[in-house]
Amino acid sequence: MLSFMGIGAQKCGTTWLWQMLRAHPRISFPGGKEIHFWDRPAGRSQEWYDGLFADAILCQGDITPAYGFLPVDIIGRIHDRYPDLRLIYMIRNPLERAWSSARMALRNADMQHHEASDTWFIDHFRSSGSLARGDYETCIRNWRSVFPSEQLLVLRYDDLVGDPVAFANRCLLHLGLPAHFSDADRPSLLKRVHEGDHVPLRPSLVPVLHHIYSNKIRDLAAYLEESFASWE
Repeated sequence: MLSFMGIGAQKCGTTWLWQMLRAHPRISFPGGKEIHFWDRPAGRSQEWYDGLFADAILCQGDITPAYGFLPVDIIGRIHDRYPDLRLIYMIRNPLERAWSSARMALRNADMQHHEASDTWFIDHFRSSGSLARGDYETCIRNWRSVFPSEQLLVLRYDDLVGDPVAFANRCLLHLGLPAHFSDADRPSLLKRVHEGDHVPLRPSLVPVLHHIYSNKIRDLAAYLEESFASWE
């Protein structure tokens, strides 16, 4: 039975999450990472998907970042099928997330940074996909409108960077498993996954991203009743 989902957000550490969890002896990902069944079924049946998670002993998961901004009716179908599902949603400074996502798109387009104009990047920042992935509040509200809030764990990428051991154990506790990682695991948990090119955000693009996300950051802080001052 499917036990949990990692629902995003893209470029917020979900590959690290997948690698960390799959190292646990009681967790498995029979479909690998990013099954994309709920956003791109591509002719695959519900029976096929359920068949992936036939093991009744292991804690089985599906981490697909695109699930974060699924429409509410699809989230409702997931709940109908798996009402006790545990959910993990990772968030990151949306300016950093948007820049990282744009750089990934640049690589996918087989382009170099010096070949992309500011306009190219701005168009990506304002694309529907980038905006949806960076709209954390809407994603959380949509999932909470269907699943009880205690089943959705929202984690910050900043906390992963600050203390990956505590971060990893917090994920396990949310999944109903005891803490497993210790300081001995810290070096492996600190290893970067799919490390980027480290190209800094162009100063000329900072005002654009602030314009897009400043109000969203403040609204998210008010909704979650948390401080996100470091993001601003």
